[in-house]
Amino acid sequence: MRIDSHQHFWRYTPHEFDWIDESMAVLQRDFLPADLQPELSRSGFDACIAVQARQSLAETRWLLELAASCPFIIGVVGWVDLRSPDLRAQLAEFAGNPKLIGVRHIVQSEPDDRFLLQPEFLRGVGLLAEFGLTYDVLIYPKHLAVAMEFAKRFPRQRFVLDHLAKPPIKTRELRSWEASIRELARLPNLFCKLSGLVTEADWKSWKPEHIFLYLDVAFICFGTERLMIGSDWPVCTVAAPYSETMNLVTEYLSAYPESVRDAVLGGNAKQFWKL
Repeated sequence: MRIDSHQHFWRYTPHEFDWIDESMAVLQRDFLPADLQPELSRSGFDACIAVQARQSLAETRWLLELAASCPFIIGVVGWVDLRSPDLRAQLAEFAGNPKLIGVRHIVQSEPDDRFLLQPEFLRGVGLLAEFGLTYDVLIYPKHLAVAMEFAKRFPRQRFVLDHLAKPPIKTRELRSWEASIRELARLPNLFCKLSGLVTEADWKSWKPEHIFLYLDVAFICFGTERLMIGSDWPVCTVAAPYSETMNLVTEYLSAYPESVRDAVLGGNAKQFWKL
């Protein structure tokens, strides 16, 4: 089974998606399962993981409803308020739904660069393993040192780094980001998604070789058993169509044996989320 480990659905409203400015006007509409399924099929993918885009329990419930009616959505990474004193009750509400496989907080947008280390947040993340849930780490390179300090506190928690921590592909800077990724990848309970990379490159003039440099680092640091492909659809479409986004990684993998291709294109996701 080939699995897209990272994509989004939404019903667009300017208020709820105020981060979508005019440079991303192509995203100013609804994106629903009926839009994604043909893209998956054309690119040879069987299933996907739907990831939260709004920080609300209502969206988590809605994504689980979509997953219940669309078999190709095999998991949901939703949102709960990890800082809430009511967190256990929020998690208990979803505990009986096997499609909820993880949670995410949009840490990259928090004004506090050390948000991951806030006591209330740490307490909340400490509950996730009890409910069998993973945690998606969504950060920028400036947060990598804090992310290391954060993740080291939870050796039994399954983590996955989104979008390779959004490396500076557009400016072709590598050294500082690579050094921090090497440190973070030392944690055996942390996987990484090869997703969201075309949007970190120059949207108009990127070339595969610009991104392959960063994939080289990912494969060196994480190995072939902790990496998983993801599209970040529909956000990726500001820089490339779905098929081109996915082909970027599948082309890179062409030099690897079939067992590695199978792992990165689906097997590692199945293992990480126990699908």
